[in-house]
Amino acid sequence: MTAVIPVAAKKDFVRWFLKRYKLKRRECVWILNYLLSHEQLLKNVHFTDEAHYCPRAMVISTTNSESIPFRFYKGNLMTADAEKSFHDLRLHPDEKMFIQLNFPNSHACPEYAMVREENPYLPDELQVSASDRKIAERLLEESVVSMSLEMLMKRVDEALDANDRERFLILSSMLNDMKTTKES
Repeated sequence: MTAVIPVAAKKDFVRWFLKRYKLKRRECVWILNYLLSHEQLLKNVHFTDEAHYCPRAMVISTTNSESIPFRFYKGNLMTADAEKSFHDLRLHPDEKMFIQLNFPNSHACPEYAMVREENPYLPDELQVSASDRKIAERLLEESVVSMSLEMLMKRVDEALDANDRERFLILSSMLNDMKTTKES
């Protein structure tokens, strides 16, 4: 694991998540609330993808997700019994726990991105290659520039509609600069 996510950020995320989503299993709400009240546990919690590859993990799903409601993995054991995972959390607070949250558009969620970490146990064949990562970064950069240009053009149109010459000139200048930078 490269980055250490602060406990405060994890708490903020879990609170946000619990306010926004309904879980398929009520025990999962209890587990997440329990984590909120125990910072030592939360220090050892890592939100990640493909958690079933981790030595100790939970998979929790929202009601509007197509995924399994709940799974707990420890070593070679797997169970759908949320109470067993809760007891394991209480008995082993210093062990790392990896949690995968399944909810709609989770990969596009900035709140989740702030706390999600790379899975160190993911098999090599499932890892994103360096070249794929560069392609994705370039695509993301191009999308941001394209959206920024689009938004700026809209603001230029609004300035024209409002007969705001000063704002129009400033925004047009910004738009031209942005287009010049994009082309180079």
